[in-house]
Amino acid sequence: MNSPVRVLIADDQTLFRSGLARLLDSHPDVVVVGEAAGGTEALALCATTEPDVVLMDLRMPGVDGLAATSQISERHPNVRVLILTGFEADTYVIEALRAGASGYVLKDEEPQAIVSSILAVHAGERVMAGTVARRMLGMINGEKAPDDFYNGLTARELEILKLVGGGAPNKQIAFKMHLSEKTVRNHISNMYVKLCINDRAHAILYAVRKGLVDD
Repeated sequence: MNSPVRVLIADDQTLFRSGLARLLDSHPDVVVVGEAAGGTEALALCATTEPDVVLMDLRMPGVDGLAATSQISERHPNVRVLILTGFEADTYVIEALRAGASGYVLKDEEPQAIVSSILAVHAGERVMAGTVARRMLGMINGEKAPDDFYNGLTARELEILKLVGGGAPNKQIAFKMHLSEKTVRNHISNMYVKLCINDRAHAILYAVRKGLVDD
């Protein structure tokens, strides 16, 4: 019989991480060799536990999932990284694949689907959640409007994002766009929800990654 696939789980939510570890350990084809609460710990455990597959969350303190994925792909080319997250935003999918991830699945998947994804990426395949795959295919085939690439941001939200990405404070944005500061704050709040982010730093990073502002 083949040896079980060695899995390292990287997620900062303790209850989710430990619960997932128990579920995976109950499956004969998988063994959990380590748990990390962040990207830095995941990098360290990759060197000591020698996993076959890393289940990687995106939003973690310190070194986030994208940066950790990139470093693992560079340092441990034989280790497959499978993104396991609650975020469906197109930009995260694209950046994860660019960083070297072998798959992108969502946390609301059934446990057996997660196991199947682990086994698939270990076998050299690429996997993606159905809803995410359909959106990516639509983008490739030109079936999605250009604005869809910006996660549904309106033209005004996109304009504000460009200014945020350029370092402009709310007061300056309000003056430039002839809006009240309250209106600008409301637009930024809506923008955060659509992009699945919660602070200005991530908004700036998104703007840079999308080429809306210079790096």
